[in-house]
Amino acid sequence: MTAGPNPDALGRVVANHLGPLLYALETCALTMEQAGRQEEATYYRALAGRLAEAGGSSQQTSTEPRAGN
Repeated sequence: MTAGPNPDALGRVVANHLGPLLYALETCALTMEQAGRQEEATYYRALAGRLAEAGGSSQQTSTEPRAGN
């Protein structure tokens, strides 16, 4: 029996596969939307947003300064 997820290992997996995970979450959100399940679509998009923010993948235009520049 395990004590739960290993945050460090989980973080590495998410970091290494962030793009495909975000794509999959948006695909889920679109599917939920098409099925009339707006609450679930909102959940998947919020989750994707949190992952993108944590991974530094927030959408910025090229004219916006990035942190550290």
